[in-house]
Formats: sequence, C-alpha cells, structure tokens
Amino acid sequence: MKKLLIIALMLTGTLTFAQNKNAKASMEVDGICGMCKARIEKACLNTKGVKFAQWSIDTHELNLIYDARKTDMETIEKQVLAAGHDTKNVKATDEAYATVHACCKYRDEEVKDEHEAAE
Repeated sequence: MKKLLIIALMLTGTLTFAQNKNAKASMEVDGICGMCKARIEKACLNTKGVKFAQWSIDTHELNLIYDARKTDMETIEKQVLAAGHDTKNVKATDEAYATVHACCKYRDEEVKDEHEAAE
C-alpha cells in the first residue's frame, strides 16, 4: 500500500511539471491607430511573463501568449487599462485615458471620424 501511494505521488508530481506553461488568450481592447497599437502592445510586453502581444487596429482584438506561471489575464488587463485603453470588461480611468495622445482619443467621435476619413 505504501509503494502504491509513493508511485501515485510521483506520477502526480510528474504530470504537474509536464503542464504547458505557455497560455494563449485574446481580449477586446479599444484603440484607433498605430500609436494605440504600439502603446497597447508595449504595455503587454512590459508585463513579466508576456511573450507575444499583437493588437489589430481593424478588429480591436489583442492576441497574447504568456507564461501562466508568471502572470494572468487580470494582470495583463490592468496594464492595458493603466496605458489608457478600455477593454471589453473594464473602462480605463479618466486619468489614464487623459495620458493618451490627442489623435488616440478613441472615445471622441470627432477623432474616430477623422481616422475613418483618412483611410
């Protein structure tokens, strides 16, 4: 019985270490231009454990690959919010939003219209 318990514990330990450390995820993030793209991706990549971050101007989708042992989606989302960009779930503070460049004011309809006219 003792040997069976030891074998079971060893097997459990082996399976725990064999888990994939890289997690893939995506979230919706508001933005409007290339400067927004750079800011959003930089905020993510400056988060410990994030290995890949790519935001699409057209779809507003942020695709991520991160080490789940070092960070999680909540932490990454907080970094994006601190950079001044809203996510689908949470709106950035007015103070954080005020730090984005004037052409990046994605909440302002006039700025949105200007970007659409430029395309």
